[in-house]
Amino acid sequence: MRVPARGRRPSLSSPWWRGGAALVSGAVAALTFPAPSLWWLAYVALVPLILLIRGAATPGRAVLDGWLGGTGFMIAVHQWLIPNLTVFIIPIGALLGALWIPFGWLTRRLLGQAPGTPGPGRALAAVLLLPSAWLMAEVVRSWQYLGGPWGLLGASQWQVRPALRLASVGGVWLLSFLVVAVNTAVAALVALPRARAVAVASLLAVALVVWGVWSWAPLPPRAGSVRIAIVQTGVINGPLARFNEGVQLTRRLVGLHPDLVVWGESSVGFDLSVHPELTARLAALSRQVGADLLVNVDAERADQRGIYKTSVLVGPQGPTGDRYDKMRLVPFGEYIPFRSVLGWATKVGRAANVNRHRGTRQVIMDVGPLRVGPLICFETAFPDMSRHLASMGAQVLVAQSSTSTFQGSWAPEQHASLAALRAAETWRPMVHATLTGISAVYDAEGRQVGPRIGTSTVTAQMYTVPLSGGQSPYERHGDWVIRAAIGLLLAAGACEGVRAGVAARRRRSGDGTGGAEAVGGQGGVRSPVPGPR
Repeated sequence: MRVPARGRRPSLSSPWWRGGAALVSGAVAALTFPAPSLWWLAYVALVPLILLIRGAATPGRAVLDGWLGGTGFMIAVHQWLIPNLTVFIIPIGALLGALWIPFGWLTRRLLGQAPGTPGPGRALAAVLLLPSAWLMAEVVRSWQYLGGPWGLLGASQWQVRPALRLASVGGVWLLSFLVVAVNTAVAALVALPRARAVAVASLLAVALVVWGVWSWAPLPPRAGSVRIAIVQTGVINGPLARFNEGVQLTRRLVGLHPDLVVWGESSVGFDLSVHPELTARLAALSRQVGADLLVNVDAERADQRGIYKTSVLVGPQGPTGDRYDKMRLVPFGEYIPFRSVLGWATKVGRAANVNRHRGTRQVIMDVGPLRVGPLICFETAFPDMSRHLASMGAQVLVAQSSTSTFQGSWAPEQHASLAALRAAETWRPMVHATLTGISAVYDAEGRQVGPRIGTSTVTAQMYTVPLSGGQSPYERHGDWVIRAAIGLLLAAGACEGVRAGVAARRRRSGDGTGGAEAVGGQGGVRSPVPGPR
């Protein structure tokens, strides 16, 4: 008898309900990032998605579940961009979510019921290969033209001291790998009775890795301190009013003897080369305070016919000649990809009306004896940029940011948290100075120095920043975790290829034997008696 439609309960056998469950399961991990900051949830956040994919009836369904789970994760992590992207958030999320297709296929292949019930061998392979597949998705989407490395799963552990120590060894990539490995082991512990010993052993192995790094990994050597002030003006409409507010706040630092004063991103809305009166005011301000000013110009250049975001160092005599042009721009926020085709995005969201131009190289600025490595806003999400500045000799990393478009969202908290990871990765203290967001300072171990400055605060705040020397293991060895993950996937692919080749040869050999038996007797009648040996 057919059950009436009203009496039916939602079931994961329904493709629609299953798809919705995959989207929600993938989105759960977004709660591990600020502002919710449920960092502990990261160790089990992927378990529902893994168990859902494991139960897929076919490889195609597992691939779809992996895609939808990745889509849910990407949309949830970037939900604060909806005012800018509007309806674009869905196709962009789906495009990036497709990077989790291999994760979905591997999950069913290693942990699913077919072929056969998973045993210890497949569970151990899953603990190594599923984190590798997840990491590959993070690496590919970290390409700046695909949106960059915002919301890497390992970044959710930015306030956990042992995790920061791990970051100094393998970067944020090591954190992502281990977090997914823990999720995989927990899923195996829940769903695979035959593999529970391997699951427990895997969890113990991760714990031993963390303990070993905490106990024996080197620490950054201390090398004095420097006094750096952050000027945060808050949300002010109009470039001249914003400039004037920055000047007034900086004057509060007279007599406090800072070594450097940092203004936020877009703090100067004029090309200083054609506004000598503003340049003179900044130079006079530098003389009054007794320190160089690192300001940020967001304006069209008279000589190059383009808008750049530029860090400019201004001393007592004016601009020192040290200048850094932002290299990695925010898609849609600072430029529209294929503007001739997608330019209409400005009519349905707050996309960039005019494309900003890119810089071509990173620079080190000399502030007296201090060597400063500047980054601008979105660039703090890229581990390679801060690592490169450290290798160039930077003693302090300084990021100038503005999240004025995203006040009240999760973006300011997430952005400020990235500075802790970059500091721990490079053994370089990091100053995250915002125009309107959350400003913070971290030492070379990723620990917060002094108070944070909230989004509603207008102030000039002085920090004594401890300096460090040496070279972190991550700076020295680079992205070895990514290389290891690629090696694991290639090795697994090679083993699978060899197995498939052996199985194919056996099938061909079996077919040949069967054919000989079938025609072994005269007249095509099979003879039960074996032929002469």
